Amino acid sequence: MVEPGSALVPLKKRRVWRDLARILSTIFNPFLTALALFVILADVSATDTVDFWRLLFLSTFFTSIGPMVYVFWLYSTDRISDLDMSVRHEREVVFSSFVIFYLLGAATLWLAHAPRLMVAAMLGYFASTLIVGYITRYWKISTHALGITAPLVALTMLYGRQPLPFLVLVPMVCWARVYLKAHTVAQVVAGAGLATVTTILFFSIFHVGHL
Repeated sequence: MVEPGSALVPLKKRRVWRDLARILSTIFNPFLTALALFVILADVSATDTVDFWRLLFLSTFFTSIGPMVYVFWLYSTDRISDLDMSVRHEREVVFSSFVIFYLLGAATLWLAHAPRLMVAAMLGYFASTLIVGYITRYWKISTHALGITAPLVALTMLYGRQPLPFLVLVPMVCWARVYLKAHTVAQVVAGAGLATVTTILFFSIFHVGHL
C-alpha cells in the first residue's frame, strides 16, 4: 500500500520548481533588465541629478517604458494571445515595433549628446532585436536569455571582474525558460550568444572600455 501523502511529495516538488522558474522569468524580464542596465549607465554618465534623470528617461522610454506599455496594450486589446508572445506571427509584428523603438532611442541619445556608452548599448539592443525579428520567422530564439546576458556582458566590460558573480543569473534564467518549455536549450544558448556578440561589437565600435 502506498501512503496517500507520498504521491503528493513529487508533485509538490515539481510545483516548487515551476514556481521558481516563473519567478525568475518575471523578475528578469527583458524590459526590467534593460531598465536596470540604463539606470546604472545613466548614473555613471550623468554630471548631476538633472542630467541623470534626463539620460535615464531618454534611454528607458525606448527600451522599457514604451515597449512595455505597447505590449500591454496589445494584450489588453486581444492583439496578442499572451504577454510572452508565444505565437510566432505575433512575435514578428511586435519585434518589428521594438526595432523602431530602439532605433529611435539610439537616434534620440545621439542627438541629445548622450555619452557614447549609452548610445553603444542602445545600438546593441537595436541590432539584437533586428536579428531576433528576422530569426523569429523561422525559429523562436529566447529574448529572456538575450535580455539577461546583454546587461551583464556590458557591465563586465565596464567594471571588469566585479560583476562576474552575477553571471550565474544567465544559466539560471536559461534554465527557467527551458523548464517552462518556453524554449529549447539551443534557443536560450542562441539568445545568450547573440547578446554577447552584439554588446561586445558595439562597445568596441564606440571604444567603450573599462571605467
